Amino acid sequence: MRKVEQMRPLALRWPRACVRDLVRVLLPALLPSSCALCGELADGAVCAPCTLRYAAPGGPRCPGCANPLGAAEANGQTCAACIAAPPAFDATIVAGDYAAPLDSLVLGLKFGARLPLAPWCAGRMRDAVLAHPGWPLPELLCPVPLGPRRLAERGFNQALEIARPLAAMLGVPLQPRLAMRALETAAQSGVAPRERAGNIRGAFEVAAEMAALVEGRHVGVVDDVMTSGHTLNELAATLKAAGAARVSNLVFARTPPH
Repeated sequence: MRKVEQMRPLALRWPRACVRDLVRVLLPALLPSSCALCGELADGAVCAPCTLRYAAPGGPRCPGCANPLGAAEANGQTCAACIAAPPAFDATIVAGDYAAPLDSLVLGLKFGARLPLAPWCAGRMRDAVLAHPGWPLPELLCPVPLGPRRLAERGFNQALEIARPLAAMLGVPLQPRLAMRALETAAQSGVAPRERAGNIRGAFEVAAEMAALVEGRHVGVVDDVMTSGHTLNELAATLKAAGAARVSNLVFARTPPH
C-alpha cells in the first residue's frame, strides 16, 4: 500500500490547502502581470504605486449622489440638487472620479473584457466604504442588470464581475438575479441627457420569487460608473416599490458634473 501511495504524484498527496497556497505563491512568478496604468510589473491588475496615486475618492462628496461638494458646503452635507429633487436611493459611495486615468480602466473592463480589473475595482470600493466609519452596510448586494441582447454581445455583466469580489470583501450576500431588465433600452451613453430619465423608465423589475428578499431590507446596488444617476435612480425606485427599506449605491467611478 505504501508503494502505491509513493507512486502517486506529490500534488495528490498534499492537502488541498497546501496546493492552493503553493499555486498562489508561484503563479505570479510564473505568469507575471503588468500594471494596466504604468506598464510596470505588478502583483495584480494595477501596481501599488498607481493605486496609491490615482485611486482616491477625492474631497468631500454629497452623501446622497456622491457629487463633489463646493467649497462653501460642509462635508457630509446634502447637495442642493438632492435637496431640490430627492433621488429614490438613500446614499452613494464611490471610489473615485470617472476621469483619466481611471476611465481607461473602466473602458478596459467594460469593452476590452479585462476581467482581472474587476477585483481591483472592488478593492477600491471596499476602501471607500471603510473610509466612512459607521456607514451602514447593505444586507445584500444587487448588480445593475444588463438586458439579454447587451449581455449576449458583451459576454458578461461588468457590474456583476465587480459585485462578486466586493460581496466577499464586505461579507455581504450577493443576489445576482434580484433585479432583471424588463425592457431592452438604448445605452444611456448614447442618449441625450434630457432624454435619459425617459429612456430608462420602467426598465427594471423584481421577480415575484425575489420579493421576500427585498421586503424591509437594505439593498446595495453595484455599478461601474454613475453619470447622470438616472439608471441607479430607476433601479432604486423599483426596489423601493418592491418593499426595500433602504437602497445604497456602491459605484467605482462618478462622472464629475460639467
